Amino acid sequence: MSSQHNQKSLSEFVRDIREKLGLSAIGLAKKTGLSLEQIEDIEAGKDLFLPATVRQKLAKGLKINPSELKEYERILLVSYDKIDDKYIKEIKQAILNGDIENLRCPICSSKLNTKIVRLIDLENNIALHPKAQCSKCSFQIK
Repeated sequence: MSSQHNQKSLSEFVRDIREKLGLSAIGLAKKTGLSLEQIEDIEAGKDLFLPATVRQKLAKGLKINPSELKEYERILLVSYDKIDDKYIKEIKQAILNGDIENLRCPICSSKLNTKIVRLIDLENNIALHPKAQCSKCSFQIK
């Protein structure tokens, strides 16, 4: 990775290439199949880490290799020691209660995608395990 990569953000990189291609944000959205809101969030610096499918669509629209985008991403390494355990328990309980509309990531405040996994133990008892994954960063509850 060059020193230039360390100084330029993902948002700046995407905007620079889009402009060099002569595309508007709307044009890039149409070309990639991503929503205008997604493009605007990336260019505003709200998205620091891209899901693989978004990275691939964006790279194709920008006529670059997906690995070039990945070089500018900032992957948030989540340490559960730094997140209040009480908050994690509250998230899990909210998922089990079906109260998921307002659940937000403790790292970046984005919407959490949730589900409940139903498992059967050796005694045929059903065990419910709440799971969550951030829609923007790498936070997850397994």
